Amino acid sequence: MIRPGEAIFVDTGAWIALALTKDQHHERARATWHELRTRGARIHLSVPVVIETFTFLDRNAARDVALAWRDSVLGLPHIKLHECSTGILNLSWAWLDHRDLVRLSLVDATSFVLMTRARIRTVFAFDHHFAQAGFRLLG
Repeated sequence: MIRPGEAIFVDTGAWIALALTKDQHHERARATWHELRTRGARIHLSVPVVIETFTFLDRNAARDVALAWRDSVLGLPHIKLHECSTGILNLSWAWLDHRDLVRLSLVDATSFVLMTRARIRTVFAFDHHFAQAGFRLLG
């Protein structure tokens, strides 16, 4: 259950599932997104997630799909875009040493650091690494 106005971090996999109707998680993503919007969730994402999502859509769908995604995200009200400084990157490297987080991406590691700093405990994602790292997973 999503609390009204709750801060939710949205990961790359969720953005991709929302953008691509053929994605295996598309229907679940649409239902979760509808609930987030209905409950007035405050949407958070990071520059690394934006780059990763845009690049994936550009390479695996089409440039028009990637640009449409960009425009839809930039048009969201009350979205919080977190920057990734060198300091955040340096803190993120430590997550890659966790032996229980096999195949963890550096983008996910930066998300963990940014979410922890912003005190965000809930993530809209389809990636089990977030749950393994102690975050509440939607999707």
